[in-house]
Amino acid sequence: MSAPQVIRRGLLIGGVELPAAAGAETTDTDPYTAQVYAYIAAGRAEDVARAVDAAQQAFPGWAGASAAQRRAVLDRAAQLLLDRLDDFTEILRRETGGTAKWARFNIIGAARMMQEATKAAAGANLEAIGPATGGDWSAITYEAAGVVAAIVPWNAPLVLAVRAVTVALAVGNTVVMRPSEDAPIASGLFLADVLAEAGLPAGVLNVVTNDRADAAEVIAALIADSRVRRVGFTGSTGVGQIVGELAGRHLTPVVLELGGKNPIIVLDDADLDQAVAQILFTRFMNSGQICLSVDRIILHENIAEEFTTRFVQRAGLLAEGDPAKPDTIVGPLINQRAVDRVTALVAEAVDHGATMLLGGRAPVGNVFPATVLTGITPAMRIYHEEIFGPVACLYTVADDDAAVALANDTDYGLTSAVFGGDRSRTLALAGLLRHGTTHINHHTVDEDPYSPVSSFRDSGFGSHWDPWFFTQSRLLGQTDAPAALPF
Repeated sequence: MSAPQVIRRGLLIGGVELPAAAGAETTDTDPYTAQVYAYIAAGRAEDVARAVDAAQQAFPGWAGASAAQRRAVLDRAAQLLLDRLDDFTEILRRETGGTAKWARFNIIGAARMMQEATKAAAGANLEAIGPATGGDWSAITYEAAGVVAAIVPWNAPLVLAVRAVTVALAVGNTVVMRPSEDAPIASGLFLADVLAEAGLPAGVLNVVTNDRADAAEVIAALIADSRVRRVGFTGSTGVGQIVGELAGRHLTPVVLELGGKNPIIVLDDADLDQAVAQILFTRFMNSGQICLSVDRIILHENIAEEFTTRFVQRAGLLAEGDPAKPDTIVGPLINQRAVDRVTALVAEAVDHGATMLLGGRAPVGNVFPATVLTGITPAMRIYHEEIFGPVACLYTVADDDAAVALANDTDYGLTSAVFGGDRSRTLALAGLLRHGTTHINHHTVDEDPYSPVSSFRDSGFGSHWDPWFFTQSRLLGQTDAPAALPF
């Protein structure tokens, strides 16, 4: 069988696919086969300037279109996403090692988010606060802010790309997207292709791809451009701190949606069948490479043994390996650096006394085996650091107070969940958890476009779902009877 044909993609600037100004390219590699999937244009700072030029030129026309016109384009794009499931499945597998199940989750979730977020943004244009008395009149108008920089990660590429641009576009902004160098097509160019097919005017969405070595230069050039009026970043806390600092220097408002150390508490009156099934999904889907994945599974001591037995048994049955096989759940991690990092976290935990209930096999290529650990203590790195791999950590606690204390013992505060049968009890515990989103009897890998994402501490701040973030407010006022002046 011959090797798949290597494809070639350029930058998308002003509706035209172009090579980088310097002519450079970078390789896009399949994490399972280690074969080159695509050659991608490697943009630099000068390419960022070209993209912002195009976005700035397109801004008046797009901002001047009616909300209904913008919504029609986005609604058509949402349907096209569903129509292109097979195309996206192939791209996701070749770029990230994502399985067909994960591709379907991305497509369906992205299409729903695009449709519903567009509705939520439709009214973000005018808010009147007058007239008051006599001839006095005033109003606050909300206008599109301008050019938006969208910096998108690789791990849930379509969902996160849609989240990064949909509301910004819906309220009339233009966008320059910087997709991840690990998945430049799945986290950027694929969505841009779909939006162009749906009728998005040229220059409204531009895409600048780059080589990993040039990522800092490209991101810095994008944020530093004075025509960029909003910045959205989704990714690690470490990089988010750099992005936030750069945006602060230029007084550019920024959304930072960062990492998490997400806990799920399982109480002693929980439905264990449901808890095991939901937690298996949120821990092992996409090999645990989701910012919303559960990192701490906190078990009441009365059900800890039974839950652990069921969980380990089912985790041991998860199909691992080739993401092209339809039953695969645990596919490859994104690259060798990720494998090395997860391997080091697990090895250090075991060296310091953690017990391995499942796993222990060496990774095969980039496929890290499903692993379950107990006996995790604060002395271990894995207690504090986001895992981002198929490793489940089980903790046993004596009571509700101990469960809450453990769940909150982290610098992060992204998402959490409580499983239990007593509604009053679960609600009380949920109210004590210091995370932006808390689910009850439901997994943590879920979002609602009508509810802006909230985060605590090192998980960031702001939300791509917030239409007001992507607008600039102006107060308009007039009076027929000016007040008396003091001099």
